[in-house]
Amino acid sequence: MSNRKPTRLLVLCLLVALLQTVVDSAYAQDRGSDVKPSVSKIAYPETPKTAQIDDYHGTKVADPYRWLEDLDSAETRTWVEAQNKVTFGYLAQIPERRRLHARLQKLWNYERYGVPFREGGRYFYYRNDGLQNQSVLYTMASLSASPRVLIDPNTLSSDGTVALTDTVVSPDGRLLAYGVSASGSDWQKWRVRDIETGTDTADILKWIKFSSVSWTKDAKGFFYSRYDEPSAATKMEELNYYEKLYFHRIGTPQSDDVLVYERKDQKEWSFGGTVTEDGAYLIVTIGQGTENKSRIYFKSLADSGATITPLLDDFDAAYSFVGNQGPVFIFSTTLDAPRGRVIAVDTRTPDRASWKQVIPQVAETLTDVTLVNNSLVARYLKDAHSQVKVFGLDGAFIREVAFPGLGSVTGFAGKPGDTESFYSYTSFTTPTTIYRIDLTTGASTEFRRPKVGFDPSRFETTQVFYTSADGTRVPIFISHRKDLKRDGRNPTILYGYGGFNVSITPEFSVASLVWMEMGGIYAVANLRGGGEYGEAWHEAGTKAKKQNVFNDFIAAAEFLIGNRYTTPAKLAISGGSNGGLLVGACLLQRPDLFGAALPAVGVMDMLRFHKFTIGWAWVSDYGSSDDPADFRSLHAYSPLHNIKPGGKYPATMVTTADHDDRVVPSHSFKFAAALQAAQGGSAPVLIRIDVKAGHGAGKPTSKRIDEATDRFAFLVRELDIQMPK
Repeated sequence: MSNRKPTRLLVLCLLVALLQTVVDSAYAQDRGSDVKPSVSKIAYPETPKTAQIDDYHGTKVADPYRWLEDLDSAETRTWVEAQNKVTFGYLAQIPERRRLHARLQKLWNYERYGVPFREGGRYFYYRNDGLQNQSVLYTMASLSASPRVLIDPNTLSSDGTVALTDTVVSPDGRLLAYGVSASGSDWQKWRVRDIETGTDTADILKWIKFSSVSWTKDAKGFFYSRYDEPSAATKMEELNYYEKLYFHRIGTPQSDDVLVYERKDQKEWSFGGTVTEDGAYLIVTIGQGTENKSRIYFKSLADSGATITPLLDDFDAAYSFVGNQGPVFIFSTTLDAPRGRVIAVDTRTPDRASWKQVIPQVAETLTDVTLVNNSLVARYLKDAHSQVKVFGLDGAFIREVAFPGLGSVTGFAGKPGDTESFYSYTSFTTPTTIYRIDLTTGASTEFRRPKVGFDPSRFETTQVFYTSADGTRVPIFISHRKDLKRDGRNPTILYGYGGFNVSITPEFSVASLVWMEMGGIYAVANLRGGGEYGEAWHEAGTKAKKQNVFNDFIAAAEFLIGNRYTTPAKLAISGGSNGGLLVGACLLQRPDLFGAALPAVGVMDMLRFHKFTIGWAWVSDYGSSDDPADFRSLHAYSPLHNIKPGGKYPATMVTTADHDDRVVPSHSFKFAAALQAAQGGSAPVLIRIDVKAGHGAGKPTSKRIDEATDRFAFLVRELDIQMPK
C-alpha cells in the first residue's frame, strides 16, 4: 500500500512470495504422480470462532476470527503451519508444477540492468546476472571503463532476503548512503559506504520507513525522516504516526542527529527533505496519508539562523519539486489541472498572483518532470502508455522522444548542466532495455539490451476500450500469442489494481511470458481509482465511489467473455494489495464470472484496516469505519464481511506473508478462514503464508520463481489447462 517518497506519497502494487522452506519440501515429494488431488476431500484446518461483536454506529458486526490478529500467538502460529501443510500438500500433487518451475527458472536466467545515473564524476547502475536473488550495485569511472561491484546485497544474507531499498551518492562521489530491509519489511536500516575503499563507516540509522536521504552540497551529512523507536513486540503491527525530519552528520551517532522539523499537533504528517542542486535550499515536502496533495516548506541553508518557512501551505493540490533557478522554484502540480502542469514560484514574491505557468495542462496525464540539460523533460501517460516531451525552461516545446511501441519508460534523471541521461523502455513483450539519450540532439542509443530465450515476434499486445456499468470508457491491454484463436476457450488472467492514483502501465514479466507460451491471455485493465487519466479518474474510484472500481473490473471480465477471448470457467482474476481487495470484492460479488481468484496481500477487513501500521494513511482513498457514512460504504463491499454461508465461490488461493508490515497478514488470515467455512461449492479455498517475506519489495528471485510456479500450477489444475508438449 502506501510507500511514501521524499517528494510525494506513492503506492506500490506487488504480489506476495512463497514459503521457501516449505516449497522446497513440497518439491521433494512425489512430483511424478499423474493423480490430481480430489478437491472435495480437502480437510481444512479447524479455525475456532469467538463471540467477538463490534458496534459500528448502531450496527452489530461479528468478527469471530479476531484472534488471528495476534500474529505472534502460539494459536496463530499453529494455524499458519496447518494451513501451509494443506496448501503445499495440494500443490505438490499437481504434476505440471515441476515443468512450470523448470521453464520459469530457465527464462528468468537472463541479464537485467537498472537505469544508470551519474554522480561525483562516476556512473552507477544495478545488474542481475539472471538468477541472483538481489541485483548488485556497480560503479565505473566512465562508460567505457570496467565496472566494479560496490554493494552486493546477496552477501548480506544466506537466503537473499536482505534487500537494498535505496542508494544515494554524495555530491562529491565519495560516499554512498544506502538502505537495507530484511525479510520484506518496510523498516529500513541505513548505512554509509566509502565508495573508493568499499568499506562501511560507523554510521547506522534505524527506524526509517518510506524515506530516502538527501545530501548537503558539502557531503558532510544528509537529511532523512524517521519514526520513534517502536516496541519490539509490536513493531510489525504498531501504528506509524509522528514522523520527524532529521539531519545526520557523517561520523556521529544517530542519537546526536539534529531534529530539523516535527509537528506534535499533526500525527499524520510525513516529511521529505530535498536539498536543491545548488545546495542553497532545503525543500520540505509534507504529505498526509495517501492523499494526492502536499504542502511545501523551505529553508535557506546558507543562513545558519534561517527557519523552515511555509511556501505552499493550503494542501489544495499535489506539488512536486522539480528544480530551481536561484530563488525561483519549479513545481509540477495538479492545482487547477487534474492532469498536471508545471509552474514557477518566486520565493521572494510567493503570492499566487505572481506565479508563472511554464507548461500548461494537456490531454495527456503528466506523471513526472526532471530538470536536465537546462531543459524540462516531461513524462506523460497517453491511454496508460508512456509519452515523453522536452521543453525549454520557458516552456517552449523542443521535441518528443520516440519509443518502439506502446510501453513504459523510466529515468531521464540528471543535473541541470548534464547533456546526457538514461532511460528504460519496456512493454508486455519487450524486456526492459536501457538507452542513453544525448539531450542536445535528442538521439537515443542502446546502452544495454537483455537477451531472453524467447521470440518476441510470436506475441502481441493490443489495447482496446470497453464500457463499464455507468457508461465509462475503460482501456484494457490484452497480450497473447499471435496464433491464438478467439474461440472462447483460452485460459485468461485478468489483472487490476484501481486505487491510490497508481497507474498500471505495460511491463515485461517472465511469468506473464510463460503464461502466454502456455496458450494463455494476460489482460490488464486500467480501472478508475488509478492515475491513468489524472486526478478525476483517481477520485472516481475512492470512498463512496469505490464500487466503480469493482464495476470496471467486472465489466472487463464480461468484455473478455463476450468477445470470445475466454469463458468464466477459464478466467482467473489476480491483484495484490489494493488489488487484493479488488479480487476479494469481485469474487464475492460475481462468483459466477470467474473460474479462479488469486488475491495477494489484500486489504480484506475494510472496517479495521486503519488500526495497523500505515493503514490509517489509506483513509483518504477508502474512508474510515469511524465515520457513519463511510462505514456504510465500506461494510457494503468489505470482502471479509460479504462472504455468504453456502455461497459457491471460485477456486481461490489467498497469498500473504508473515513479515508484511504494510497490509498485515491478519487481513488474509481472517478472509481465508471465513471463506473456507462458508464455501458451499467444491472449489478449493487455500491460503499460503510465506515466511521471511513482506509486502513484496525486495523479494528474492528464487521466491519470485517459486511464487509464479505455484500460482500457475493452481490455475492449471483449477482451470483445467492442457499444457503444450
